Parts: sequence; structure tokens; C-alpha cells
Amino acid sequence: LCLQVPELEKATVRIRQPERVREIIQSLREQGVDKLQVISDFDMTLSRFGCNGRRCPTSHNILDNSRVVSEDGKKKLKDLLHYYYPIEIDPNRTLEEKCPLMVEWWTKAHELLVQQKIHKNDIAQIVRESEAMLRDGFKEFFDQLYKNNIPLFIFSAGVGDILEEIIRQANVFYSNVNVVSNYMDFNDDGVLTHFKGPLIHIYNKNNTVLQGTGYFQQLSTRTSIILLGDSMGDLTMADGVPSVENILKIGFLNDKVEERRGKYLDSYDIVLESDETLDVVNGILRYILTE
Repeated sequence: LCLQVPELEKATVRIRQPERVREIIQSLREQGVDKLQVISDFDMTLSRFGCNGRRCPTSHNILDNSRVVSEDGKKKLKDLLHYYYPIEIDPNRTLEEKCPLMVEWWTKAHELLVQQKIHKNDIAQIVRESEAMLRDGFKEFFDQLYKNNIPLFIFSAGVGDILEEIIRQANVFYSNVNVVSNYMDFNDDGVLTHFKGPLIHIYNKNNTVLQGTGYFQQLSTRTSIILLGDSMGDLTMADGVPSVENILKIGFLNDKVEERRGKYLDSYDIVLESDETLDVVNGILRYILTE
């Protein structure tokens, strides 16, 4: 397979069942471009986890740390993070335990942001001033999908307005890109009044929040899927797809690599360890798309 996709030789790549991965990629190629769709998380998947030893911000971080949030608001948001984040990644808690706590976290964070009276017109500037970065190779990734009419579905528990702006400022917000995320709702004066429902958090990225959107129904012939994520919660993102024939799950393992490697290798077909690029994804796409 490395002959066809040399990027799989990279030192960052781990694959538990190479033969199975080879078969999936082969099937994706045989099924052809008209059957393919890509479903991806955004924060720390399409955007970078770090750069030069520093953490890059998520779409929530960008807002939380921006000048439109007061010092008191920043402190409260940080306190929430320190309380809830260890729960989110605690391997000894069940999903049933975590879910209500994640709803609690996101709800409180959104309420704090609403209190800041954030203005719609500030968003582009907030993003411009942030250290947000898409992964290396993002342009080829977005371009390849657009040129081949392959739908890209971004499913994010982040802030939709912010992540859309990041993609827009990178000049890759094409017509084949569709985003489901947490969007802000502004009043007639352009001031944030609440977040639109349903709430999307890290552990409900599946069919339940898609009901009524009909997105995957329109794409019912797109039965080949490349799924990109960086957490266990991302594995359910394709659950809304009516009939999946082939699915290749690629996981970015950004943090606590040694500790989490086993779990990621059990769940994702290809695991990319501390890899800040989309090289492997682009290599696979290139192989699938060449005649």
C-alpha cells in the first residue's frame, strides 16, 4: 500500500491492521469519486493542535481569550475548563456519566459568553488576531474535495461562527463545505443573545443532533466515507449516514500519546501521532482520485 500512498511511511503513522486498511482504501478507490464524502471534526483535526511547542487555540479558546471577553469572564471560563476537562478525558467514567456533565459545561460556557454582549461585527477581527491555524496541507485538502465535487461535512462541538471565519480567512470556504456546530444568535443590533439549538458537545456528535437537517439523506448515494477526528467522541459522526459501504477512520492523536495509543488504535483504522499535517489524508485522497 505504501507504494500507492507513500505518506503512510511517515514516522507519525500507526496502523493496527494494515491488511484491512489496504482493503478499505482499495474499495474507496474502486467505488469512485461519486460515492465519496468526507466527514470531519474541526478543532485539533482540521486545525492544528500546536505550533513551535505552543498550543493552538480551539474555536472556543479563540472567543474565550479574545478582547471581547472581560477578565472576570475569562477567569470563569478557565475555572469551568479546569473542572470539566478532566471529566471529559477521564477513561474511568462512562459516557452515561459524562454526557450530562458535558451539557452542563457547554451550557454554562455559552451563558457566560452571552453575558459579554459580543458583537457580530467583531468576529472577523477576533479570528484575525488569534493564533488559529489550519493543519499544513489544508489548501490541497479543501481544493481536492472541491474540484472533485466531494462533499465535506464538518461536525463540530466548537463555535460555528468562529470556525467558519477561520476557513473563510484561509480562502477555502467552498460550496461543497457544510458545517454543523454551535452557532450564535444575534439580535437586530448584532449583539449575541443566545446560542441556537440543539447543543452539540463532544459526546453527542451523532444522528441525534442531526434530526431534521436531512443532510445525509440528500447524500444517500455517498456510501464511501473518510472520517477524520481527534477524540473518541468523533467516532460516531457518521452515524447519520443511511448506508455506509466503506468507512476509513483516521484519528489524530495529539496529546498524551503513550497513554492513549492503545485506545486510538482499537478505534481508528489509521492513527496519526503528533502530526500537524494533512499529508496522509491528502495522499490517500490523491490515490483514490487518480484514474
